[in-house]
Amino acid sequence: MSTTGIRLHAPAPGWAISADVVVVGSGVAGLTAALRCEAAGLDTVVVTKARLDDGSTRWAQGGIAAALGEGDTPEQHLDDTLVAGAGLCDEDAVRILVTEGPDAVRRLVATGAHFDESAEGDLELTREGGHHRRRIAHAGGDATGAEISRALVEAVRARGVRTVENALVLDLLTDAEGRTAGVTLHVMGEGQHDGVGAVHAPAVVLATGGMGQVFSATTNPSVATGDGVALALRAGAEVSDLEFVQFHPTVLFLGAEAEGQQPLVSEAVRGEGAHLVDADGVRFMAGQHELGELAPRDIVAKGIMRRMQEKGAEHMYLDARHFGADMWEHRFPTILAACRAHGIDPVREPIPIAPAAHHASGGVRTDSHGRTTVPGLYACGEVACTGVHGANRLASNSLLEGLVYAERIAADIAGTGLHARVPVPVETPSTPAHPLLAPEERFTIQRIMTDGAGILRSAGSLAQAAGQLDALHAHARGALDENGKTAEPGVDTWETTNLLCVARVLVAAAGLREETRGCHWREDHADRDDADWRRHIVVRLNPDRSLAVLTTDTTHFPPTQRPQEQ
Repeated sequence: MSTTGIRLHAPAPGWAISADVVVVGSGVAGLTAALRCEAAGLDTVVVTKARLDDGSTRWAQGGIAAALGEGDTPEQHLDDTLVAGAGLCDEDAVRILVTEGPDAVRRLVATGAHFDESAEGDLELTREGGHHRRRIAHAGGDATGAEISRALVEAVRARGVRTVENALVLDLLTDAEGRTAGVTLHVMGEGQHDGVGAVHAPAVVLATGGMGQVFSATTNPSVATGDGVALALRAGAEVSDLEFVQFHPTVLFLGAEAEGQQPLVSEAVRGEGAHLVDADGVRFMAGQHELGELAPRDIVAKGIMRRMQEKGAEHMYLDARHFGADMWEHRFPTILAACRAHGIDPVREPIPIAPAAHHASGGVRTDSHGRTTVPGLYACGEVACTGVHGANRLASNSLLEGLVYAERIAADIAGTGLHARVPVPVETPSTPAHPLLAPEERFTIQRIMTDGAGILRSAGSLAQAAGQLDALHAHARGALDENGKTAEPGVDTWETTNLLCVARVLVAAAGLREETRGCHWREDHADRDDADWRRHIVVRLNPDRSLAVLTTDTTHFPPTQRPQEQ
């Protein structure tokens, strides 16, 4: 394994702390990894970009999927996951997820998470798209993520795990042999640490969440700028399947010009019987899939987009007026409040909805223990590509994936003795540096991606997007190479630079995959092509800042590390 040597332009670290493990991110994956590492006796530090409870997990409405109900089995859960993944799931990875998932959820309950129960004291389970059984556990009606986040944050604080909040991770530190030696980070605001510093550790767990902010409209919070994927690329790690970005079918439509985080209308609303209709009240999903409005998300999103095109409309509707006020107030209080805050009363009128960027099925490539292609660097949650999701994530599998693979990472770090190594970071080189973009280019990137690489893609739109992104990169690189000038280092410029990095990879992969599969929809290649494309696209960043794009031979990933590195 060789590192690229590329780093973001940033001041030299002014302070440093040491640990056995540094976990970057505080969602379900990050905090679970931290708690399990701490329980194994590892000195653990959690670094998070905002507050501990401010990641994507808290926004999860629907729930967490696991075979916990009577008559349900891991095998049935596996079958539904494989179907949703459209032929690209790693079946071994899925089997790990569904077999270890039920006990992982029970451990989450033991940690303090309270899920909704029936009058008899059993878990109250619901259905979502792609599931043939009720297997979605939820909390607070539609506030599952908030409850999971609360429980994990309280546990982390109760156990005294060290945390560094309001800190943007910058780059991976490595030793002379290319092994992980920690991270550099920038702490925003006042606290025990301030400015650019470092956490020295032989094991780094990336749990930084998604990259939804690469598009203009998304369900992701503002912190979801692809920082973990960009860091991994600069460190020489491989990423895979970035072209498979899931657009959630039912996001509250706030206008064609709306940007940033948009309110989600959970799939569980359809699971409880809501209908998708057009402006005339016609249900249009009949006949498109055996599950109709509860088909996998890519099918529903495409059905909505087709109807919008047919009608020349900017949005469709979700009709749940038949629920009545009591059901809305008790089962979906969060969604009800969000709708009413925007002047819509779902008790009395259909909800205007349209698809928006939601979840990255791809990310930093890992094995079944969460190990990346950089020794000592792990990834879990949305930042990772474990092979579980394939070409399209099954609803509510993401929280479960975060739980299961975070636990496996902690077990691997503790079991292999990796934490016993004392890392000696090599001096951070000043070159080759990654050119920084001005903060206002963030909106330029989002518009380019929405227009050219959104839910509908073609060779022409992707080529145009690639050219525009390359022009942004070339302009910044030219200024840096010719006269050493770059945008002023800071949170806004680092985030924008990370967004450009992941956008270029996404567009390169989407342009190469000449087929329609899962949530990758090519208008000019409308059919699925198993003969040529039932394989993964893997991307690395070269030391000269160009992209190396290759494909696997099969749906199975090659090993992430050589035996002597494991």
